[in-house]
Amino acid sequence: MGKERVTESPAGRRWTEPDAYVEALARRRTFRRSHLEKERTEPESPRFALSTLPFLALLVALGLLSVAIMFLAWPKPEAQPRPQQLAKEQGYAPKGWLEEAQKEMH
Repeated sequence: MGKERVTESPAGRRWTEPDAYVEALARRRTFRRSHLEKERTEPESPRFALSTLPFLALLVALGLLSVAIMFLAWPKPEAQPRPQQLAKEQGYAPKGWLEEAQKEMH
């Protein structure tokens, strides 16, 4: 074996060139992607406890809250107070009471 054969690459190209480096990276990436397990976009079966149940619970809670608010906000009939009948009384004031009141005020 000669020195030329040991130093030459088997493909005939130099591996330090940018094109060869990018090509090797692309080959490695496609190899990894082709051997990965395909991820599912939808679950195998719907999970009731994680999707539907919280939605139904929230829907029921909001319904109960709205009914409670409507019940509390409904106007209640208030009892009408009976009008008090005032007895008509004839007033009596002694003579000179106005002058005495004016003296007290000043």
